[in-house]
Amino acid sequence: MDALRAGRDVAAPNWVIGAGAVRDLIFDHIRGASAPVPRDVDYAYYDPVDLTSETEAELEESLGRLAPGLPFEARNQARVHLWYERRFGVPIEPYLSIEQAVSTWPETATAVACRLNRDDALEVIAPLGLTDLFDGVLRRNPAQITEEMFDQRLRRRPDLSRRWPRVRVVRG
Repeated sequence: MDALRAGRDVAAPNWVIGAGAVRDLIFDHIRGASAPVPRDVDYAYYDPVDLTSETEAELEESLGRLAPGLPFEARNQARVHLWYERRFGVPIEPYLSIEQAVSTWPETATAVACRLNRDDALEVIAPLGLTDLFDGVLRRNPAQITEEMFDQRLRRRPDLSRRWPRVRVVRG
């Protein structure tokens, strides 16, 4: 809730908190535990006018002041296409909205985001649904992630089955 309140107060255009920040919270709940501090808090927003990395850094600083101790990563989804090929080896088209961006996030359980509205209502964006997230299923999102990329992601997380023994990895 601290992250959501900070996100609301900073109010970047079309902002959400999602991906691993949501998945980790739910998967930890499934195992009956909670992580004290998330690995990172993915603060995504969509601003096609300001494509600078400096704005992302400024947002991270502002978020950090409002919620000290939370490791925010602010990323403008309107600029992902500028660096995606360099990082992942394949080009992508620019996203047209925050919803489209969320729909491409790596796993079905991470293609989920939310924001806290001014009236304290929680708004959820889940273009691929919530079933895998709540059922503890980790499967690749074929919208943008190849099987090879998914396997690489899994290799970077050797502690996965120890941290989430009830989570099922589904390939294919």
